[in-house]
Amino acid sequence: SFAYFTIKDRLPQILTRVIDTLHRHKNEFFEEHGEKGVEAEKRAISFLSKLRNELQTDKPVTPLEDELPDAALWNQYLDYQRNLPNGNGEPSWFQSPWLYIECYMYRRIHAALAQNPPIDNFDVFKEGKTQNFFESQEAVIALCTYFQELLKNIKDLDEKQLQEELFKLLQVSLWGNKCDLSFSAGEDSSQKSSPLQSLENLVPYILVNDMEKVWSLLVNAKKNRTERSNVRVDIILDNAGFELVSDLVLADFLLSSKLADEVCFHGKSIPWYVSDTTKHDFNWTIRQLGSANHMWMSRCGINWEGNLKKGVWVFHDHMFWTLPHDFSNMSEVAPDLYAELQKSNLLLFKGDLNYRKLTGDRKWEYSVPFHQALNKFNPAPLCSLRTLKCDTQVGLKPGQGEQIQASEPEWMVSGKYGVIQFDAGL
Repeated sequence: SFAYFTIKDRLPQILTRVIDTLHRHKNEFFEEHGEKGVEAEKRAISFLSKLRNELQTDKPVTPLEDELPDAALWNQYLDYQRNLPNGNGEPSWFQSPWLYIECYMYRRIHAALAQNPPIDNFDVFKEGKTQNFFESQEAVIALCTYFQELLKNIKDLDEKQLQEELFKLLQVSLWGNKCDLSFSAGEDSSQKSSPLQSLENLVPYILVNDMEKVWSLLVNAKKNRTERSNVRVDIILDNAGFELVSDLVLADFLLSSKLADEVCFHGKSIPWYVSDTTKHDFNWTIRQLGSANHMWMSRCGINWEGNLKKGVWVFHDHMFWTLPHDFSNMSEVAPDLYAELQKSNLLLFKGDLNYRKLTGDRKWEYSVPFHQALNKFNPAPLCSLRTLKCDTQVGLKPGQGEQIQASEPEWMVSGKYGVIQFDAGL
């Protein structure tokens, strides 16, 4: 399966890159922290080399030994895996659910640094995220320019035109999800061209397209809102870099078109899956745009800074997003987060990892309804914007998956296809 290829090839490559990144920053650690920095770097590298060896030789998964706030939850989850009635008893790197083992590796990478002050706040993936952002400059400029031009006459757009613009920006946000560094094991995956020009040609590759449902939900929420009830959209973020910019543009459009009154962004509390957005990445991106020497880029950045100050945009991170659990466990494991999401009118889940956690990362029949695969996870109406990069997909028409499979065996993992898949909840 694709999972096997990931564990065998991609994850060791990612660990090797992390080790290499630490090596290259040795002088910087020395300049900042003296000998202590160099010692910490050596300890972190030795921890990661041992981790890579455990992975490649299929050793049993070991409990976390750090004192971080989520360690107990991780260790409970390991016990749960050990005691599964149909499991292998002792989970190991190649004898475990893919989602669990992949999340576990990123959590161990985090531990390698967190346990080694003074370099405990060093993000080993930061360089790649920064590079992705700068290499996507042309696409970022094209998108910011398009959006600022759109804002000039947004008040004059009729409902049909507003709908068209929403659909465009939903698609840009969907295809922005192609820029994923964990998928390419850290290789360049930046967005080089204008994302708006190719939208028409990409429509046939959207296997489930529920944009109409998203539109009618937002329009109805807007009509029914009262003084006391704001329309709130939550975006559960995926990658930093170009994808994040596409999400921010979509969020600004929702406010500017009055389809939403507030947007809550949810990111990761620790570096995760190579390119996932942390609070630092979120703030850094907005600052970069604000100080860019391009008129429309800086206009976007300055406006977005303003949205955060006014409180109409909020960034949350919660440790649940970096646990190995499916989202169907959220109400039990993180009731506070579940309650927070229940306040939303619409949840937009970005990307492949969120899709895997929404559907329990199982090998479903393609035609199983999305609602069924969500396994009672329904804090609010939700929509997944995701390009396919793993072999889990539900909610297709009978025969649709099999038909593509016949001509394109790699269709589920190539990132060529996407879904905009909606579930109304209750």
